[in-house]
Amino acid sequence: MRFRVPFVVTASLAAACCTAPKPAPTPAPPTSTAPTPTPSPLPAPPPSNWMDAPATPGDWYYRTGGGTTRALFGEANQESRLTLTCDPARRTITIYRAGAATGPVPMQVRTEFTGRTLTANPVPGAIPAVAATLQANDPLLDAMAFSKGRFGIEVQGMTPLYLPSWPEVTRVIEDCR
Repeated sequence: MRFRVPFVVTASLAAACCTAPKPAPTPAPPTSTAPTPTPSPLPAPPPSNWMDAPATPGDWYYRTGGGTTRALFGEANQESRLTLTCDPARRTITIYRAGAATGPVPMQVRTEFTGRTLTANPVPGAIPAVAATLQANDPLLDAMAFSKGRFGIEVQGMTPLYLPSWPEVTRVIEDCR
């Protein structure tokens, strides 16, 4: 019995030290908060190099008639945005850019190798346009035809056009030489 009493006392003391854990606190009821709106992404900055700008949608079409040949660029079932016209009698190529202007405006032609600012004049007609004319042997035309897959036409006050250098461009140039 001697062992029993100290054992019972020790066991009782040990049991007295251990208490049942307190119940977990009741969680607060969830509050309904509106989700934070996700900000819309910022628009991409314009490319620093015109060669990196998105291509203008559309296709080139070659046409003949009235003693001229033309390469027209635009989307199907819409008016052309740009037209290159060969006048073989004068040996000139005129670049027509659709869009209205009240007077002469700068027309920047950009190619992989070179660039030049031409003066484009308003052209009267049912479809407003501006036009700049080059001699058929102007090296700028070769640069447009052989530019690294594309060339650019930028006219003050109008959306820039970044166009593919397709065979229609070369064909019109060669028609005038």
